Amino acid sequence: MALTLRDRAVRPTRTRALPPLGGNAPGLLLAALGVTAAIAVHQAVPAVPKLTAAVLLGVAAAHLPGLRPVVRGIARPGLSTAGKRLMRLGIVLLGLKLSLDDVLGLGWATVAMVLAVVAATFAGTLWLGRRLGLPGDQPLLVATGYSICGASAIGAVSQAAGSEEEDIAASVALVTLCGTLAIAVLPLLQHPLGLDPDGFGRWVGASVHDVGQVVATAQSGGAGALREAVLVKLMRVVLLAPLVAGVAVAVRRSHRRAGTAPAAGKRPPLVPLFVAGFLAMIALRTTGVLPERALTLAGDAQELLLAAALFGLGSAVHLPTMVRTGGRIALLGLGSWVMVAGVSYVGVLATT
Repeated sequence: MALTLRDRAVRPTRTRALPPLGGNAPGLLLAALGVTAAIAVHQAVPAVPKLTAAVLLGVAAAHLPGLRPVVRGIARPGLSTAGKRLMRLGIVLLGLKLSLDDVLGLGWATVAMVLAVVAATFAGTLWLGRRLGLPGDQPLLVATGYSICGASAIGAVSQAAGSEEEDIAASVALVTLCGTLAIAVLPLLQHPLGLDPDGFGRWVGASVHDVGQVVATAQSGGAGALREAVLVKLMRVVLLAPLVAGVAVAVRRSHRRAGTAPAAGKRPPLVPLFVAGFLAMIALRTTGVLPERALTLAGDAQELLLAAALFGLGSAVHLPTMVRTGGRIALLGLGSWVMVAGVSYVGVLATT
């Protein structure tokens, strides 16, 4: 009898511990399947980066008649978890791609050019988005994605701003679409614009959004173009940390002015934990203590985590809702694309 009573006493505790895992498991499993499919797409069509494929597959899953009830029902908690928590982990590991030595090796003229491109693109896109009357945080998120590093930057800033999932999904979809188009369009402009391989690489690194899209675009210019593109792009990624910290400060001030500041325990930190982790990984990479094998494994894990997160975000895209603001958000995307390409082109000419 004692054993029976003990068993009965234990069972409720175990039952209470299961729902969170059970609630997230279907969505996380679906995200894993989406990542597998994205890898297959990339292997079949190498010009399509894994992260781009993951977003597009997430959007498709949310609208296929057979999958739509699952995506919007039992899988939704896990997909939301992927879009938030796995995104943060991926951003932390992204720091291992950066070294302060590499950034400083670009030269101060290139660093100044990147700062000018990021500032002009961010400010100009934010202003244009607000003038067009886009809802919620969409102007902020699109400005972040175009100026820094695409969907990864949108995910980071959305965490600090507490953005709605619909705004995040719409912004990711727009930035991903334009970044994918850049893979086909920018190589066609290299020779008409009079850019040598190094100049073309810097232009791509300063103007294309996602790291994977930068690699896919720049490789058409050769090894030198690819090297310059990645270095300039990673310089833009370094600016993610101060931008997220600035957004966190702005959110605090906004709450304070509106008289809606959250309780002390719920205030967003000035530097979110995942951004601190991102900076710590940059410092760790700079020390040179990590072997190349560890960096390769971390890079693979980072790409898988971001792919799962982007599949989750893509699955939150609701095309009918996007259609209602489609003209305005498309105009913002086009305007920002022209802006970042134009400013970065002028910057490249001024620093060569």
